[in-house]
Amino acid sequence: MFGAARHLSLLPDLTAELRTWPVPFDAGIADLLVERGRRVVMLASGDPFWFGAGATLSRHLSPAEWIAHPAPSTFALAAARLGWRVEEMACLGLHAAPVTRLRPHLAPGVRIIALVRDGAGARALIDYVAEQGFGASSVTVLEALGGPRERVRATTAHAAPFNDIAHPVAVAIEVAGSGETLPLATGRPDTWFDHDGQITKRPARALTLSALAPRAGELLWDIGAGSGSIAIEWLLAHPSTRAFAFERDPTRAARARANAAALGVDRLAVVEGAAPTILADQPAPAAVFVGGGLSSALLDWFATHLPAGTRVVANAVTLESEALLGQWHARRGGSLLRIDLAEAAPIGSRRGWRSAYPLVQWSVTW
Repeated sequence: MFGAARHLSLLPDLTAELRTWPVPFDAGIADLLVERGRRVVMLASGDPFWFGAGATLSRHLSPAEWIAHPAPSTFALAAARLGWRVEEMACLGLHAAPVTRLRPHLAPGVRIIALVRDGAGARALIDYVAEQGFGASSVTVLEALGGPRERVRATTAHAAPFNDIAHPVAVAIEVAGSGETLPLATGRPDTWFDHDGQITKRPARALTLSALAPRAGELLWDIGAGSGSIAIEWLLAHPSTRAFAFERDPTRAARARANAAALGVDRLAVVEGAAPTILADQPAPAAVFVGGGLSSALLDWFATHLPAGTRVVANAVTLESEALLGQWHARRGGSLLRIDLAEAAPIGSRRGWRSAYPLVQWSVTW
């Protein structure tokens, strides 16, 4: 029988061999697989297929080799203590994930239950909520739910007085405060992204995401990613979307990673290098965005390598890139859109229109 030390300590005297599962979790998988062919029990908390051990282990075994007996999940137990509707709250597993994954959920009135590794993780999460301007949030720390050590304590994010939080622990947050809330619509304000000027500006980004049309489970290639804003907004569209950001400049690549982490989508894969060379052997995308590095060589590579049905969107600002898109539009069709934007700006004591460079956008299904 395998289990964490806290699980094994709850058992009565048994004749079965007991083995303590190590930390980190993956370190115990090899020892478990050695026992193939024997009757083996593994103990895990709650529902093992909701941020639990089930999916991690089952991918190493055939369906005939295992059976799971789920118990109430930590989320269910926490909701039962708090009187919250599970379907109306955000459920997050942050055992090995950064607390910044909370960022898209931080809006007044939102309820969150997050599973964390230990007391230090709980305090880091609570401190993060306060740092983001939501110190007035109600916080409930729920320890060892469903067991003899269960303890439930309430505080606020700006107070967070507990220094004796014990594993296993969940943190429930009812968000309140005046911090900035990340909008749900595409075309988030540019201020959410650190950049050096190489960014698809908000209105053009909204039109670009509309043309890319992200769908659940799809993978995006963002070529010439710059700040990573297009890939990041693609990832914010749905928790199952994936994105690769290709960027030749190491400083910009690091900035894209930091932007993704800050906005809660650290799953962005940033690949340093120049396209099309860097694209070889990458997972096939459902959609491709070209924001930088547009060239004949890149479009020729698309013609011979992209799977049929791939959606491609390319933005051009220079006359040379615009001419290139015009040629390819004539060859392959699709939609060619010219975007002219102007913003009101001071002219002395009056106001006038300050125009941005016109943008030409080609969107086509390969």
